[in-house]
Amino acid sequence: MYDQIQGDTLFIILYSVVTAMAMMASCYLLFRRGNAFAPDITTPTRLRRWAAAFLAAYALDHIWYMPIMFLSSSEDIKLCDLIGGLLDSMTIFPLAIIVMLAMLQDRKRPLWPVAVMVAPFIVGNALGVATLSYEYLPMLYGYLLLMGIGLIIYMVRALRQYGRWLRDNYADLEQKEVWQSFVVLAIVLLVFVVYALINENSIYIYVMLVVSAVFICYLLWRVETLSDLGIQIAPAESEGDEDQSSSKSLSQTNRDSIGALLQQHCIDTQLYLQHDLTLLQLAKTIGTNRLYLSQYFSSLGTTYNAYINDLRINHFVSLYREAVAANRPFTAQQLAHESGYRSYSTFRLAFKQRMGQNVRAWILDMNHNCQN
Repeated sequence: MYDQIQGDTLFIILYSVVTAMAMMASCYLLFRRGNAFAPDITTPTRLRRWAAAFLAAYALDHIWYMPIMFLSSSEDIKLCDLIGGLLDSMTIFPLAIIVMLAMLQDRKRPLWPVAVMVAPFIVGNALGVATLSYEYLPMLYGYLLLMGIGLIIYMVRALRQYGRWLRDNYADLEQKEVWQSFVVLAIVLLVFVVYALINENSIYIYVMLVVSAVFICYLLWRVETLSDLGIQIAPAESEGDEDQSSSKSLSQTNRDSIGALLQQHCIDTQLYLQHDLTLLQLAKTIGTNRLYLSQYFSSLGTTYNAYINDLRINHFVSLYREAVAANRPFTAQQLAHESGYRSYSTFRLAFKQRMGQNVRAWILDMNHNCQN
């Protein structure tokens, strides 16, 4: 493969550009205090630091491979390549996994399993360097494939748990869910694997440069548009309270009491129209704790997110009927915003889940019924 890029000026220029992009993105995440992509969003410091470390390692990895473009000795090229593979296994792969885990903010996951996961990969690459041989590569590719499959299975399960946690604690999910990011990162990973296994054609080399540039931009955008949920969820109640509330279900008296408090402090005051209203904030407002309130919604067979969305959709319907009755001009986007939604796409999804049809079809049905 390397004989294809030696002396290729265009490749060297594009390679240098991608390297510079990774380094600048790393410095941006480390040293810029504000958010250039979404000024109103505070991003997780932990995620920013791990992403910066990954991008820095990515840039340094590219710098390490640069001499290969100019070396003439096959032995020197092989040694540089093998050492580069070892450095990749020690930095790029574990940091990529850690970044994906750091995107999930429902809990702080331990990092030692990542070290255990990549340890055989590191050992295999180290043996390749020691013996100056590629004979271990087939086994390493096989292990990398198994590791990727295992990681995907784990991430699918973790994302399902994360989604449930979000719906139990947040009414507004814009930019909080990361399953879209995981799908894109999985696709990028697939391209990397294809490149590693099939790299005889020079077209793959240029495809990888394009993928790398897109990947850097996407990762930077994704990190900057994820809200720091740690600043909105206070520390959990004492362990005794948590054990007590989880060990027994709410009594009918407690359910009736919480229901009355929600009616008084959330429905009557239209608190549900507040953007980014969290379960914790609502619990404090009505004078109970987060665990009891979450249990209350579970006893109703719903989630906090669904409860708030139901109130907001009902508010939208009321606003629509008032506007039609008063013959007042309006747009669905305007009414959705007045109903507590910042994002119209989020409203459309919630509306279809609640009403069983999209907004446009519902409005057409309402107009048809009024005419009849």
